[in-house]
Amino acid sequence: MAGIKIIKENAGREIYEALTEICPFEAFSYENDKLEVTAACKMCKMCLKKGPEGILILEEDEKVAIDKDLYRGITVYVDHIEGKVHPVTLELIGKARELAKVTNHPVYALLMGTNIKKPAEELLNYGVDKVFVYDEPELKHFVIEPYANAFEDFIEKIKPSSILVGATNVGRSLAPRVAARYRTGLTADCTILEMKENTDLVQIRPAFGGNIMAQIVTENNRPQFCTVRYKVFNAPEFVKDPWGTIEMMEIKKEKLISSIEVLEVIKKEKGLDISEADTIVAVGRGVKSEKDLDMINEFAEKIGAVVACTRPGIEAGWFDAKLQIGLSGRTVKPKLIIALGISGAVQFAAGMQNSEYIIAINNDPKAPIFNVAHCGMVGDLYEILPELLKMIEASEKIEEQEITEPEERMAV
Repeated sequence: MAGIKIIKENAGREIYEALTEICPFEAFSYENDKLEVTAACKMCKMCLKKGPEGILILEEDEKVAIDKDLYRGITVYVDHIEGKVHPVTLELIGKARELAKVTNHPVYALLMGTNIKKPAEELLNYGVDKVFVYDEPELKHFVIEPYANAFEDFIEKIKPSSILVGATNVGRSLAPRVAARYRTGLTADCTILEMKENTDLVQIRPAFGGNIMAQIVTENNRPQFCTVRYKVFNAPEFVKDPWGTIEMMEIKKEKLISSIEVLEVIKKEKGLDISEADTIVAVGRGVKSEKDLDMINEFAEKIGAVVACTRPGIEAGWFDAKLQIGLSGRTVKPKLIIALGISGAVQFAAGMQNSEYIIAINNDPKAPIFNVAHCGMVGDLYEILPELLKMIEASEKIEEQEITEPEERMAV
């Protein structure tokens, strides 16, 4: 098994203390004059790079080379409810088309369900080269076993190189199960995707609480899986004269048998979804108390915005968890977002940095939020916001006068 091995067990306590200072995970132990690597080791390899020489060695498992030429195409799993395609699918198709240009691979869409001919045809209008359709009565509702079996059947027959899945409830349930069957990697909640000429998919996502951007590559396994949140990429333009085709797939009926039976589907009333908002006012730790939200709500109402928050707002109990923006919340891409009292840590920025226009208000001129903002105001939000409200009210009065004065002249 791969791991860091000790080649000099009687290294001595001085070596142990030196390695302990280097290792961020405290993965070394020294008992009975014997140095050991514990299960806490995360294979960061810091001890190999900075530790004493001649003490440790890296043992790696023998890799069986995979023929990457056997796998071709970038596939997008189509997430839909009763034939209505989730917008994240279109965004992934747009990204798949960009990635496919690097390797000259086709772009596929995988669609499962019942009576889904119409959405299959619609997908062609977004530049898909081929839509593979599993249209079976047993696939009417999302049930994990038959869906995973159909997904596996598709991979066995088509052998796609990369598979992009939306990070929805369905995608987060389905993708890991299928990836595990192939013992291949799956990177969740990617924010950036790049393609190498050798068909390796570079999957980039925040890691260690957002402190670093990890680049993950599945070099020796196929297919490559990743999930991406809604509002991270852009949907492609509508194609008037599509060139793609639809291929109906067949699967053995025993593969569609499930131990789960859907008796009834109860539709939940859709609440506020900040991912769909065009204008957002986001509040952070700079807001001192809950009563101050009245002023912020008034400002948001004046400009037609939705009020959202960062994690401290959830922890304080001021907001519903669905209104949080960031890695542990929602990803948004509004036309305008105003960040009030938000420092702009990576965890928050990753969830809103693709917004069309970002305005930041913070009293710290070195706050990271100004690195992503298009416009920044350095100052106390409790001084700036009332002034903005006064300006809005003054503008409203001018508009009212312009409306009433022509009416008075007409009356005369």
